[in-house]
Amino acid sequence: MKALLSTAPGGPDTLELIEIDKPALGKGELAVRVLACSINYPDVLIIEDKYQMRPPRPFAPGAEIAGEVTEVGEGVEGWSPGDRLIAVTGFGGLVEHMTLEAARAFHLPEGADPVAGSALLMTYATTIHALKDRGELGEGQTLLVLGAAGGVGLAAVEIGKAMGARVVAAVSSEDKAEAARAAGADATMIYGRAPFDKEQSKALSAAFKEAVGKGGADVIYDPVGGDYCEPALRSIAWEGRYLVVGFPAGIPKLPLNLTLLKSCDVRGVFWGGFAMREPARNAAHVEQLLDWWQAGTITPRIDCTFPLERGGEAITRLAERRAVGKVVVTMG
Repeated sequence: MKALLSTAPGGPDTLELIEIDKPALGKGELAVRVLACSINYPDVLIIEDKYQMRPPRPFAPGAEIAGEVTEVGEGVEGWSPGDRLIAVTGFGGLVEHMTLEAARAFHLPEGADPVAGSALLMTYATTIHALKDRGELGEGQTLLVLGAAGGVGLAAVEIGKAMGARVVAAVSSEDKAEAARAAGADATMIYGRAPFDKEQSKALSAAFKEAVGKGGADVIYDPVGGDYCEPALRSIAWEGRYLVVGFPAGIPKLPLNLTLLKSCDVRGVFWGGFAMREPARNAAHVEQLLDWWQAGTITPRIDCTFPLERGGEAITRLAERRAVGKVVVTMG
């Protein structure tokens, strides 16, 4: 079978398409023919040894897949060959065949598109956990979403609307603003590219405040970080919740006096840890997401697809922040 492997630390151009043997099926596992693998920001980091997980090389990046069961391992119930699934694997998805723990897999609804299915779990499950459990977003509250045209950003727009919030989407271009509006955003704002000097940061803070309105943002969803963080925090409401989701623009340093002045919380969002520690609650979230997906309340937006041999280009597109929605690699 073909696999796109990281054989040495480096960028997407270092990945190699190699023929390898199919993995052996273990107890409690499913053998899966991979249909699609969506690309997420950890894939950018993991091949450069900049992610918290550092698998031994050679390994395939790709943390999220849709596939078809080809064989069921000993002790596995509820699965049969031919069933389709979605799963978060951590890494290893940019291959034609793989094995995974059955406990990690969720049934793909009958007739559902596997390309869209491969783009559902990491972004939407992260976001429903963020907004419900960490952000405690309430109906009628104001949600500010940074990076609102990326995979998690669009998920936050859709789920925020599903939860009854007023959603303000912050993006870097007009075409991204249009994508956020199409996902249901009530208002949009366009910010410039970091880094910002002191005056630019002050102007961005004023723009955030104008966009969210006089009362401020009850919840701020930040999958961007960097120089955008402090100006956004300055627009938070009294007792608001600032959700720390990711740092593609860099890890920010916050002046903590702002949290005192607004009596607000800065809350981390680590969906992987939540899913591992509370699998029943996570499964309930996924069931809600599948219901919303089938009802048309949420729809994973696919920016573009690439074949396996061009998987490095897919990672590059995400790394360069050119994607509007999710980038997916298909296996043909």
